[in-house]
Amino acid sequence: MQKLSWDAALVAKYNINGPRYTSYPTALALQSGFEHAAIAHALAEAGSELSLYLHIPFCHKLCYYCGCNKMVTRQQHKADAYLDALAQEMAMYHPLLQQKTINLVHLGGGTPTFLTEAQLTRLMALLRQYFTLLPTAELSIEIDPRSCSDEKLRHLKQLGFNRVSFGVQDLDEKVQIAINRVQDTALIRHQVTLCRELGFSSVNLDLIYGLPYQHAASFAETVAEIIRLDPDRISLFSYAHLPERFAAQRKIPESSLPKAPEKLALMQLAINQFVAAGYQFIGMDHFAKPTDALATAQQAGKLQRNFQGYTTAGQDALLGLGVSSISQVQGVLWQNSKEVADYSTALAKGHLPVERSFTLNADDRLRAALISQLICHFTLDIAGFSEQWQLAEFWQYFATSFAQLQPFIEDGLVEVDAYKLQVTERGRLWVRSICACFDAYLQQGQQRYSKVV
Repeated sequence: MQKLSWDAALVAKYNINGPRYTSYPTALALQSGFEHAAIAHALAEAGSELSLYLHIPFCHKLCYYCGCNKMVTRQQHKADAYLDALAQEMAMYHPLLQQKTINLVHLGGGTPTFLTEAQLTRLMALLRQYFTLLPTAELSIEIDPRSCSDEKLRHLKQLGFNRVSFGVQDLDEKVQIAINRVQDTALIRHQVTLCRELGFSSVNLDLIYGLPYQHAASFAETVAEIIRLDPDRISLFSYAHLPERFAAQRKIPESSLPKAPEKLALMQLAINQFVAAGYQFIGMDHFAKPTDALATAQQAGKLQRNFQGYTTAGQDALLGLGVSSISQVQGVLWQNSKEVADYSTALAKGHLPVERSFTLNADDRLRAALISQLICHFTLDIAGFSEQWQLAEFWQYFATSFAQLQPFIEDGLVEVDAYKLQVTERGRLWVRSICACFDAYLQQGQQRYSKVV
């Protein structure tokens, strides 16, 4: 991949408010209410394998940048009550999934390592009680280094976890203080090394660019240190400053944030450093070693994307458990209650704690497949796609999209002929904006999204 650089004119032109397209339509399309029969039917019609996402909302301390659904508490017993509710939810899904197997389990949050060793043991026992996990299942967990001791890492390995993801964000102390997440680089280095010694098959490190007080020189040092840590995967997320939605972000002074050109320079230098170090640019916000499963899936044209980001499985076969989690199975999306109290109350009454849902129509499914192909592989075989979806005239169907693509074509970000739509290497930085051309819902909710870079 060639060295990437930003063009100020393109930034001004294409840096729109837009989704990350972990689904299409996005979660904004979900509507109040749900039909239990629709969920049951979707699960019945799903293939033999599903993926599971479990949301653990608890955190010991508030990180100011965070926009996730979380509950900051020092009261460990709240997690015990939450596990009781999770057990009830699993029990309700059990009859619908007795013929299915689970190929992937991911614990996200919040901070999953908020749970004690005993609570983690109970959670995994519940999963194995109510679901059939494949012997080869990927078990992954997000880790806050500050809440994960050596003993807990060893315990996670004993429980069967084989992939870990550490929240690093930035190694510069001034940035860490500003976001209320101070963690020593030596601690992160120690835990990554221990993961290698324990035999975890994959280590991912999360970074965020656009945080307060970040600048090119310090962030370049952070990236260089990340490369020395030699993770299998790297996530590089853009900080979305939305203080009107996330109260904690109001503690971050606007004046401390890098301006748009500076922020884009941070992304540019990170991409170039990671690619120069041999990582494959999976696209938009992920990097992986060429031998990693994400990279090989992309090389084979099998990479997928769901609510957890890029994945090798589960694009339309993902069941979410826990507060605020989102499921997508067979074209049906549904989301649990966002408040722990509402979630627990619904389960106590014997109801699934679903708050909103949406069922994709034929046009939604078509556009979802197209957007997924572009954001995962940056190319579309027009003839093959048209045959698969029985489109007599591809560009007649997507006439509005074609008109919106014209500026991208003129600027060399997209190439189109009778057979193929190709996002160029230069255009990869703008793949979210390019996908937006095919989004029939975007205008009505555009301002609720952050900028694409």
